[in-house]
Amino acid sequence: MAAIEIKSPEVQAETPASLGGNSESVKRKKLAIYFLESDDRRRAFGGGYVGGTTPVNIHGKPIPDLSKTGGWTAAFFIFGNEMAERMAYFGLSVNMVAFMFYIMHRPFSSSANAVNNFLGISQVSSVLGGFLADAYLGRYWTIAIFTTIYLAGLTGITICASMKTFLPNQDECDQLSILLGNCEPAKPWQMLYLYTVLYVTGFGAAGIRPCVSSFGADQFDERSRDYRTHLDRFFNFFYLSVTVGAIVAFTAVVYIQIKRGWGYAFGALAIAMGMSNLVFFIGTPLYRHRLPGGSPLTRVAQVLVAAFRKRKASFSSSEYVGLYELRGKQSAVKGSRKIVHTDDFRCLDKAALQLKEDGPSPSPWKLCTVTQVEEVKILVKLLPIPACTIMLSLILTEFLTLSVQQAYTLNTHIGKLKLPVTCMPVFPGLSIFLILSLYYSTFVPVSRRITGHPHGASQLQRVGIGLAVSILSVAWAGVFERYRRNYAIKEGYEFSFLSPMPNLSAYWLLIQYCLIGIAEVFCIVGLLEFLYEEAPDAMRSIGSAYAAVAGGLGCFGASILNSIIKSATGDPHQMHQSWLSQNINTGRFDYLYWLLTVLSVINFCIFLYSARRYEYRTVQGEEGTTKKVSTPIVES
Repeated sequence: MAAIEIKSPEVQAETPASLGGNSESVKRKKLAIYFLESDDRRRAFGGGYVGGTTPVNIHGKPIPDLSKTGGWTAAFFIFGNEMAERMAYFGLSVNMVAFMFYIMHRPFSSSANAVNNFLGISQVSSVLGGFLADAYLGRYWTIAIFTTIYLAGLTGITICASMKTFLPNQDECDQLSILLGNCEPAKPWQMLYLYTVLYVTGFGAAGIRPCVSSFGADQFDERSRDYRTHLDRFFNFFYLSVTVGAIVAFTAVVYIQIKRGWGYAFGALAIAMGMSNLVFFIGTPLYRHRLPGGSPLTRVAQVLVAAFRKRKASFSSSEYVGLYELRGKQSAVKGSRKIVHTDDFRCLDKAALQLKEDGPSPSPWKLCTVTQVEEVKILVKLLPIPACTIMLSLILTEFLTLSVQQAYTLNTHIGKLKLPVTCMPVFPGLSIFLILSLYYSTFVPVSRRITGHPHGASQLQRVGIGLAVSILSVAWAGVFERYRRNYAIKEGYEFSFLSPMPNLSAYWLLIQYCLIGIAEVFCIVGLLEFLYEEAPDAMRSIGSAYAAVAGGLGCFGASILNSIIKSATGDPHQMHQSWLSQNINTGRFDYLYWLLTVLSVINFCIFLYSARRYEYRTVQGEEGTTKKVSTPIVES
């Protein structure tokens, strides 16, 4: 077997013999000392791949002239799809609770939990979309298929809201009867139909969400001198499109619902989604594509199985040949460059530990390349960062429901104009829009002077800023809710929880809304860029899915936390109200906000620890050299 010993760029090469048989020194040595590259390896994925991230056209062929494809022109077609998807997502999240409560006659708490679960499942299942995109379909075809499914689900919801057959009897069902639960509830088959089309919609969103941001970022040339600048601006503009979709959902869709009814409101979402699909497909000739790299789950399983099989093998053994990697620029993973070896999770390195007994053509279930092992390491190392953003998603979910209940007790007039309560969540969107508009003209120049970072702040620094601002937001929410509750009791509104207090403006809620909007801008945009750049080349959709999964777990966390608080703080037998009583004036929403503040502070400390320990990955360049992708948030 022809073999070449490659010296590490960091450490002078040593051989097992030169270590004098000292097992302790062998154990302490860096495993990056040398790699073995072989000509005779039987490759698991059909051979090595040069330039794994080279863009191709829709037919999988190299693009002869990159100047005619990709770039900002292609990205704007993708922005339209994301804008419509977010419009539908937020339109459902803000309207579906009210639809289930007022039209389907479900209890408010169960309606809120049902929608939270729908939102959570649709985000958590984004891993499926990311897997299909990275493994088999590619990002374009994954978006194309699932956006069609999304449209089918929205059409089904529109039919449900438009045809009386799918709705319970609305006769003699006024607002008081709804509040008292005296209206005829929806039949089981009616709820089954609604849940079916709702989850079809969620399934469609699960395929789109992890792919759109990655597919948009794929449109920029990594070899370009301005690549990092374009990427940074892309993710900001991407989230701006998300925000515009949310603003439209919280204003225009709510207006349509008030003026024309539920069928027209949900129909508007379906029409917007259909139009965005059309725009997306029109842009097809302009898109740059990345080849799917085969099943990432298979590669992960191969690493785990191979490492387990060699768990008793020693790096000091005379049978130790080296850590296996393919020759030259080739990678065993289609759609990926080689990844430089690291010393983390050394137990996994045994999957790439080549022994004499492996022979010239070992099974990939017995011996994996260093790049394949490093893919698994990266997936594990990334986990703590998106996990720390679950708390932000939980707060956002609580704000989406609790702050609306607060707004019902407050004066929502702007002069003579009365703003519908369901429009209140538009203000975080407006603050996000304003922040993103001023980001490059204000924040970047100021922060660049402080940090010295060319983009004002690194990706992890932006995530940290977002988490810190979210603490301020939820702390203010607790302060204002305490004041609002005491005012309601003092002014005699204790049991009139649906009557607005004319002398207390709902616009005090704007402080917490604006702060949480700022937190979203820094945290989510920084996280998306971080995951795209740090994820393995052939697993970028799965990397982006990490952010969606964190959002989904936040939704589930909100439902679980609410259930725990209700059972722990309320006692119906003794007529003791829980913190989350339906009558907000007798409940203690302020206690919940303070609890969230404490949890957020703990979460922020965990993030600081994780960010301090995280090392940005290195990638192997075109000429076999290594380069650092970025810099850590905190110098060790």
